[in-house]
Amino acid sequence: MIKFVKTPLEGAFVVELPRYGDHRGFFSRFFCAETFKAQGLAHSMVQCNISRCSYRGTLRGLHYQTAPAPEAKFIRCTRGEICDVLVDMRPESPTYLKHYTIQLSADANQAMYIPEMCAHGYQALQDDTEVMYLTSNVYNAQYEKGLRYDDPQIGIQLPMAVTEISDKDKSWPDVLP
Repeated sequence: MIKFVKTPLEGAFVVELPRYGDHRGFFSRFFCAETFKAQGLAHSMVQCNISRCSYRGTLRGLHYQTAPAPEAKFIRCTRGEICDVLVDMRPESPTYLKHYTIQLSADANQAMYIPEMCAHGYQALQDDTEVMYLTSNVYNAQYEKGLRYDDPQIGIQLPMAVTEISDKDKSWPDVLP
């Protein structure tokens, strides 16, 4: 049975995936709409993305989408290892501007559920790292927002120096003026 473990951020969960194994390997259910609905989480995932980072230290994010196109995400590292980062961007939330990090790997049976209006990104901790994630809304550049991993008001501590980052991701403004 899929287990949802609360994080310090409102509505975000580490998801422990059951693993059923034998001499052939293992089977694990990654996503079940019924199970997510029973937890009160986004259960209508409409897009699946795969991302690959060639080099350790690469940072992707931190991104989120605003209304009318906010998106929840469900992420799993399928190759290598990442430091997954989320920041609560919901002004009405008791955990507004707080962040949470977790290391996810292909070998661990964990995934991360990120609620709508939480910025998300990750740093590859190994070369040739791959991530797969589901989203509850389609990507819409018009409603995309982001923040820098080094915004001093957020205080994210990554496990290693950032070696690769897009121009867009390093140019987001400070979250608060």
